[in-house]
Amino acid sequence: MHNVIAHVACNNNIFNYMLNFRHIEISDKKLIDSCLQSKHSRSCDYCFANLYAWQERFKTVFTVFHDTLFVKFEDNGATFYMFPLGKMPLKKALKLLENDARERSVELKIKAISEEMWQQIQKEMPDKFSFLPERENFEYLYFTEKLINLSGKKLQSKRNHINRFKAENADWEFALINTREDCYDCWNMLKAWENENLTVSSPSLIYDFKASELMLKHFDELGLQGGMIKINGQIAAFAVGEPLDNETFVVHIEKAPRDMNGGYAIINQQFAEHIAANYLYINREEDLGLDSLRKAKLSYQPAVLLQEGVVTLIA
Repeated sequence: MHNVIAHVACNNNIFNYMLNFRHIEISDKKLIDSCLQSKHSRSCDYCFANLYAWQERFKTVFTVFHDTLFVKFEDNGATFYMFPLGKMPLKKALKLLENDARERSVELKIKAISEEMWQQIQKEMPDKFSFLPERENFEYLYFTEKLINLSGKKLQSKRNHINRFKAENADWEFALINTREDCYDCWNMLKAWENENLTVSSPSLIYDFKASELMLKHFDELGLQGGMIKINGQIAAFAVGEPLDNETFVVHIEKAPRDMNGGYAIINQQFAEHIAANYLYINREEDLGLDSLRKAKLSYQPAVLLQEGVVTLIA
């Protein structure tokens, strides 16, 4: 499945061709995961489910060359690459990106770069790139134990929301997403969520809906796990995620009605308790620069703000 680029070998003098990118298919999971295993990051950007489900929004394409994953995407009209992951030495992989960008007549910008990745780039190619942190893309990591127990004065309001939810919904229950029927029921709840939110929020939620829909459609193939809050046997809230590494579980989807008291608080707490309890951290992804989302994520007292930024080749 490697792409052949003329007679390219790992040689500094002959990286003069564009990489042969293509769209991501669900059948590419094994190939892409084999490269992602080399990552040393708790970032949600470097997992197959997000790459696959959000590719329409970002026009994401990929190639695997010399057992190394290269990803290119678009955001706000600009072209970006991601950190190359795999067996190829980093300096040679960066040289490939440099030449690919030149052939496409675009500026070489590499996004979703953690501090550790930035240090690796600086070590291999010192002073060739600049780095700019992007606060809207910082990811929120929480101690799982804190999300389960909600202990301490600062999380008192979360406990209050959950207690109110339980008082108002005596017949509530938590259940795992186990079957195709469960996924279909979650999809119906997702449609209701879309109809409720698209009238008052950014049109970008259309892509959030599409990504969530794809994750439910390919739930088993993507290796996802999920849970539901049911009231009178009907789904009131649900969440979906997956392990990122041995210590970190990421939550990709979390949906509840806006007008349900404690809906988000209860699915958050129950998901942590029943699905992610064996992991040290839960990654609840970024806030996208949205004030309401940032306020909500900060209110849960994150243990770590995983910093990310964009590196740009210095002309």
